[in-house]
Amino acid sequence: MMEKWSDKITTAKDAVKKVRSCQRVFLGSGCGVPNALVEALVKRANKLADVEIVHVLALGDAHYANEKVQNTFSVNSFFIADNVRQVIQDGMGDYTPIYLSDIPELFSSGQMPLDVAMVQVSPPDENGMVSLGVSVNVNTSAIKNADLVIAQVNPLMPRTLGGALVHVDNLDLMVFVEEPIAEVKLESASKTIKRIGNQVAALVESGSTIEVGIGRASQAVWPYLKHKTGLKIHTEMISDAILPLIESGAIETGGKDDRKIISSFALGTRRLYDSINNNPAFSFESTEFVNNPTRISANSKMVAINTALEVDLTGQVCADSLGDIFYSGLGGLVDFNIGASHSEGGKSIIVLPSTAKKGTVSRITCQLNTGSGVAITRGGIHYVVTEFGVAYLHGKSIQERAVAMISIAHPDFRRQLMKAAIKARYLRKEMAEVEGMVFVGPPALKATKVLKDKKKISFRPSHPSDKRAIKEMLYSLSNDSIYKRFISHVEQFPFQRIKNFLYVDHRGDEVVVGVVPKKKKGEKIVCVAGYYLEPATNRAEIAFMVRDDWQGKGLARFSLQLLITAAIRNGIRGFTAETLPSNTSMQHVFETCGLKVTSYMEEGMKFYQMDF
Repeated sequence: MMEKWSDKITTAKDAVKKVRSCQRVFLGSGCGVPNALVEALVKRANKLADVEIVHVLALGDAHYANEKVQNTFSVNSFFIADNVRQVIQDGMGDYTPIYLSDIPELFSSGQMPLDVAMVQVSPPDENGMVSLGVSVNVNTSAIKNADLVIAQVNPLMPRTLGGALVHVDNLDLMVFVEEPIAEVKLESASKTIKRIGNQVAALVESGSTIEVGIGRASQAVWPYLKHKTGLKIHTEMISDAILPLIESGAIETGGKDDRKIISSFALGTRRLYDSINNNPAFSFESTEFVNNPTRISANSKMVAINTALEVDLTGQVCADSLGDIFYSGLGGLVDFNIGASHSEGGKSIIVLPSTAKKGTVSRITCQLNTGSGVAITRGGIHYVVTEFGVAYLHGKSIQERAVAMISIAHPDFRRQLMKAAIKARYLRKEMAEVEGMVFVGPPALKATKVLKDKKKISFRPSHPSDKRAIKEMLYSLSNDSIYKRFISHVEQFPFQRIKNFLYVDHRGDEVVVGVVPKKKKGEKIVCVAGYYLEPATNRAEIAFMVRDDWQGKGLARFSLQLLITAAIRNGIRGFTAETLPSNTSMQHVFETCGLKVTSYMEEGMKFYQMDF
């Protein structure tokens, strides 16, 4: 069969002789780097000069990015991997910041003309079709636009389907070399990374379409999605982490619309490569297809999960540099952020560990470090997730953003972030009163109550970002409910009156809120319950508020049990409470709570003591 293309077949040594000085050479990316061709080209270094090597994410031994051959080869990378990072940071190579979806047009428009494209493919089938295998992305565009296309034909390259197929007629030279495809093994996740994955998974609904970007923090979500149902995949990259979800049935393929797992490249092991080989459940497509924001947004419940290096308190995201030191790249971050943000029911999620350099540096900063590039502006941000929680920033004011971001920063840095935010006038001066009081409540306090009418109410620890929701609840209360709670007529609720609902240490003080979804986005607080410790007695005073239209449904009783659990865990001896004699419903809750309860009247108030 190969006889008809015998004029294209040659050796790596002879193929790279076609490369001339001062040409631009594109290298296939990811695990699909044509290593035999690269080695042959580097061996010709003394015959060439000023050859520009262009690639996206190229793995393996980048011998062209070596000081010894810097007069022959210069690197221009769209994404900085470990193997070229040092040469770029030393100024001997270059980095072109660009959205992945825009790279194909660079080639096709002639703005970045390609003289040579070197890619790796599978052997041709009976129809003369080869597959780009594990790396399709911008390779298809490079093949279309390069003056000379040299293909390393490798029998070990999996034959992926969809847009990965290219006819031999589009290849100028073919070099047959059998060598193992580069493999990327999943690293074991740290506790921090696992907590991030768990936090993100809670945001993903069954039936969502998922994109997960490169990076340990984003890839950590996969194991926590195994128990979801009807998940669809539209992502630029896949790894071995996707396989357990396929095996568990969490990912939906086939069906009436012949749903496929859509990807652009694979970074994995031979197990993954064998799984995608000739597998019609996978469709590997070009960057023009996969990273098109309009196409991404057409997926319902599109969830994009991507990693950042740094996020400031206003929501600016840096993804490609550490200050003025270029470190990685933009990749598909912005493409999927835009697409997911415009998807019906979609979510764009930025993930990052709260600290770097073994906990000595906060990745949540008041302002981005000098030189840090803004990948996503504060106007385009939606969710930010660290191991300490989730901050939803879209449509929020600077003050709301600052509080939310501080609350998901590492506890060691929250006080100084609060100080910096006040100094920057992101927060009012009165916030200095709660400077060291930004804590995240324990997950054990999260619970759900199902009412007789089947409505569900979610309970969780209060959060500093609940300020507006708690105010909305307070102003919704009737005069009678306000009087029963505050034992006075209150008409205004300034910061001084509500701060104890928001800034609690979750040990001596605890506040839980019951929330229900609003008609559109967000949630409404319908119940607030808390305890406040008196250290001298090791007893905590408890108090409750329930919206008038939600009273009589058992919310106070349910939240009291949550507070009892939290107080016992924190070594508190018991509760105290005071009520108006007319507040018989609250008295009934105390008297039937299951604790040892004593009560007495004093100065027109009824007092309770409850022992654990």
